[in-house]
Amino acid sequence: MKIVAGNSNRPLAEAIAADCNLPLTNASIRRFSDQEVFVEIHENVRGEDMFLVQSTSFPANDNLMELLVTLDALKRASARRVTAVIPYFGYARQDRKVGPRTPISAKLVANLIAAAGANRVLTLDLHAGQIQGFFDIPVDNLFAAPVIIGDIKQNYANDDLVVVSPDVGGVVRARGIAKRIDADLAIVDKRRERAGVSEVMNIIGDVDGRRCIMVDDIIDSAGTVCNAASALTDAGATSVIACVTHGVLSGGAVARVTASALEQLVITDSIQATEAVRVAQNARVLSIGQLIADAMRRISEERSVSSLFN
Repeated sequence: MKIVAGNSNRPLAEAIAADCNLPLTNASIRRFSDQEVFVEIHENVRGEDMFLVQSTSFPANDNLMELLVTLDALKRASARRVTAVIPYFGYARQDRKVGPRTPISAKLVANLIAAAGANRVLTLDLHAGQIQGFFDIPVDNLFAAPVIIGDIKQNYANDDLVVVSPDVGGVVRARGIAKRIDADLAIVDKRRERAGVSEVMNIIGDVDGRRCIMVDDIIDSAGTVCNAASALTDAGATSVIACVTHGVLSGGAVARVTASALEQLVITDSIQATEAVRVAQNARVLSIGQLIADAMRRISEERSVSSLFN
């Protein structure tokens, strides 16, 4: 078992390698003057079980290309098996045709990863579970829920909690967490007028006088979460904490979170935190390094991955 790190999230790759008690494979991933990606593996990987850690976060296309070229390099170096470890799978929100003459980009990216030489994929909290079916190779979709639940129990165990889904689509995720921490469930009913803009309509459930834990898989512009936090506060919630797996946080999202009604935003390090996130007073980052390292060891040893969540 050997681990290669891409450039998208080097600190996470180092944390995973440390948990596995392994050094990162000596490799260089650099750019030519015209920004072409060039990859060189500086040690023998013939017959090895390789794990390539690379999120396809911003800049999504550059990081995706790094992933594809590195996969090709490992395959041509005669690695026995190559697992693409993609903590954040970019293009996951383009999982269906949203209108006439539009692409299903998640399927295209799945084809590219398989064609580049990946034998299997290990990812975290896919935006849509059906994306696993876009691949013709095995896909292990991990859940950040154990990490998030552990953090909730550690920090808010004595509070009167209610778990909130910021939209109808996230109810299954929110219900699962609510069940494990023995809390009630509430839902924010919203209407999205156009991409990136949301309007909160009403709250389904009792949040008056209670601490709300809002859970979601992705926070991008932060409009949905911030609007929901305001609506929950208006409905009588004592405080609102958002626990989100992937902190995309594009544009002015961090400033929006800082100025919002959120007491705290908790995200994982599936995407490397920016300086704005690190200095934000109401943002906190949880590490998923141990979770991914455990899954990688189980894959390498041909043991069950699903038993991690039993």
